[in-house]
Amino acid sequence: MISRRTALGLIGSGISTFAIGRASAADYPARPVRWIVGYPPGGATDIIARLIGQRLSEKLGQQFVIENKPGAGNNIGTEAAINAEPDGYTVLLVNPANYINASLYANLKFNFVRDVSPVASFNRVPNVMTVNKDVPAKNVAEFIEYVKANPGKVNMASSGNGTSVHLSGEMFMSMTGCKMQHVPYRGAAPAITDMLGGQVQVIFDNMPSIIQHIRSGSLRALGVTTTDRSSQLPDVPAIAETVKGYEASALFGMGAPKNTPKELIAKLNTEINAVLAEPDMRKRLVELGGDSLIQTPEAFGNDIKAETDKWKKVVEFAGLKVE
Repeated sequence: MISRRTALGLIGSGISTFAIGRASAADYPARPVRWIVGYPPGGATDIIARLIGQRLSEKLGQQFVIENKPGAGNNIGTEAAINAEPDGYTVLLVNPANYINASLYANLKFNFVRDVSPVASFNRVPNVMTVNKDVPAKNVAEFIEYVKANPGKVNMASSGNGTSVHLSGEMFMSMTGCKMQHVPYRGAAPAITDMLGGQVQVIFDNMPSIIQHIRSGSLRALGVTTTDRSSQLPDVPAIAETVKGYEASALFGMGAPKNTPKELIAKLNTEINAVLAEPDMRKRLVELGGDSLIQTPEAFGNDIKAETDKWKKVVEFAGLKVE
């Protein structure tokens, strides 16, 4: 039986804890925040984190320190973030690998949807279905006809097995009945080199790494993987205009360990959304391939679930599995 004094003590403790929580949210961050990126410096994901991290550092008066932890297809960095203390001082750059790896890897030590606290989305970046100049097709419909008329002759490049570049192509094959030979490379640069040389015929590459070759005319874009056209390539149709229901954009954002206080997540969400609304930031994100995506943590969480379910179907279609 709990005594009156004990009960009052517990109530007081609860009030104190609540007050401390309120105060910590008001004062947050009181020290530098570690922002884990599961890739080496210099790539698209790292650039987005540093861009937004710099503005958060300026606005909140504490450094958001980018910590690059590459390896195992983004899983090393993700596991480090998920297992960190849920105190708001460790966050994660959420990217397409998080949704894909949930079904691609057989023995993950975490469940991303369950173990991450969504904080804020940043943007959606389309991939671009691009062919070399020797391919006669001038649009998506003609490309489908070309592939079906030339079985075994069309090679599809990617930046690696299980990447969004690879699975965007696998999704295209599953929805059109086209059969192409997948040729994985160690990154986008060597894949594009072989695209230019004609060794491979098509790639569904991330926009930032392919767009200069499209604009120069050395490669030809047939479609973007978002449901709508991109402001960066307004004359290039969405693949969905031909292949109904096709959508394979790359969704980026910030996550935190499970059980991170909601007050801290709400504050980060508010500050990030304010940064995303700044004209200079909007312009820079468009240059990186996608418009700002301003929404609540709950809406971002729903997107994470939807992306995970979407890529699971593609992974299963392609018969992919990493032990």
